[in-house]
Amino acid sequence: MSSLPKLTVANYREFKDYPKIVATVPRILARKRFVAPVELFVEMGLLRPADLESWKRGQVPCLERVIRCNLTRAGRILRLLRFHAHDLKLKPSHTVYHHRKHPLRFSRSGEPKLEEAYSRHFVVLGKRDDLPSPPGAR
Repeated sequence: MSSLPKLTVANYREFKDYPKIVATVPRILARKRFVAPVELFVEMGLLRPADLESWKRGQVPCLERVIRCNLTRAGRILRLLRFHAHDLKLKPSHTVYHHRKHPLRFSRSGEPKLEEAYSRHFVVLGKRDDLPSPPGAR
């Protein structure tokens, strides 16, 4: 089994999920002024809307239990989104998800940096129509 190279600023555009993220982010931004990782997973077909709603109602112990890809890929998608959002000059913003005043958990491990990565939204600054194309895009 060959392992993928480490995801870095120098190579992130080479990963297979990157074009999917580049295609999906504008669809999300057409509806609202921010991109949330949970919505990206839904748009990419990796999280069913019904499963997302069950998690939001506190019926699922952690979001990773219902994401339809392995956790390595999910983490890689979160990093790719962060790099792409940086290219678009979107501002990262921490968002708290909770149900009935209880925080919702994203990851099985509960590791704070991973929880923060799942809850980080990327917000459009200025006008939505002023979004730049990412470097290297046509």
